[in-house]
Amino acid sequence: MQDNRYDVIVVGAGFAGLACARELASGGFRVCVIDRKHDLGERLHTTGILVKEACESPLLAGLPAALVRAVPHIRLYAPSLRSVRLGAKDYRFYTTDTPALMRWMGEQARAAGIDLRLGWAFRDAVRTASGWHVPGIGHARFLVGADGARSRVAERMGLGRASQFLYGVEHEFDDVALREPDALHCFLSKRFAPGYLGWVAQTPTGVQAGLAMRHRAGTRSPPDIEGFLRHVAPMTGLPGGRRPDSIRAGLIPCGGPVQPWQRDGVLLAGDAAGMVSPLSAGGIHAGLRHGATIGRMLAHRLQDDAMPMLPAMPAVPAFAFKRMLRWAFDHAQFDAPVNLLLTARPMRRMVEQLCFHRRGGPTPDPKRAD
Repeated sequence: MQDNRYDVIVVGAGFAGLACARELASGGFRVCVIDRKHDLGERLHTTGILVKEACESPLLAGLPAALVRAVPHIRLYAPSLRSVRLGAKDYRFYTTDTPALMRWMGEQARAAGIDLRLGWAFRDAVRTASGWHVPGIGHARFLVGADGARSRVAERMGLGRASQFLYGVEHEFDDVALREPDALHCFLSKRFAPGYLGWVAQTPTGVQAGLAMRHRAGTRSPPDIEGFLRHVAPMTGLPGGRRPDSIRAGLIPCGGPVQPWQRDGVLLAGDAAGMVSPLSAGGIHAGLRHGATIGRMLAHRLQDDAMPMLPAMPAVPAFAFKRMLRWAFDHAQFDAPVNLLLTARPMRRMVEQLCFHRRGGPTPDPKRAD
């Protein structure tokens, strides 16, 4: 098994890693993807909420309709729980049966000819004259670290590592229905979510409710999701006191792209490379784009040994504007102005820019919760 030879070994079978592998496999290259999980649907750290653009990724082509639920609106709540309903013509968000989605992606990877090895934890790699040797897996020209915010590949290979994080926790409740299931409910609150927000959404299997906050080194206080759920239950219809059917939690990088992100035939992709929106913490679409871009870059390099190694900068935006807004969110988040300005045009335009690319606006509100 150790003598297996690949063009690329990818560490991490998440969105970025599988997008990278699929690009390479479609070009006829031998790819191995390893992941420490024995089941891609276990120990998840992603909400699985997809933007419309993510659903248009080739990686998700043919996604079974039963695994997703269209959510056409956002209901944005001020700390006072006053709210505004927003939407955009022909734009949808999609919640997912996330464990089933990840398993389906793994099946599609194997069908595309990718050698997917589950239950393999990356520990180290050895430089050789022609690439990298991963003990127990084999040899490859290139090694890609798509193994998340605390990337072991970045640590062991001396690449840049994320240093700024949000910490999020999410509860899932099976067979529960919201009063307003066609909206992604987003709650701004310095009390419950300093530096970010809370969310509640209808999924194909029930309801997911989450909370994230700025993670500070040395602090151990987790988000008060139980208090948050009690606080928002009257607005959402969540049953009080019910234990969640599943819980997931983890760190979300929010400092923008890391440097260096590639060196000596090793590259980072997705969360490991910091390819997550510093403001919205959206990492699935960015991970799909970045993983696919890395895959195409490696395919071109493998086809032409004479071309320069790789560009010096990531082939995606550096999130400069969103990093500025992230600083403002961290240092100037106050509940009173949000309570006052929630329905004002500047606030709406900012939300439209972030969520709908300014295609949105207020929509008829059946609840008249404003």
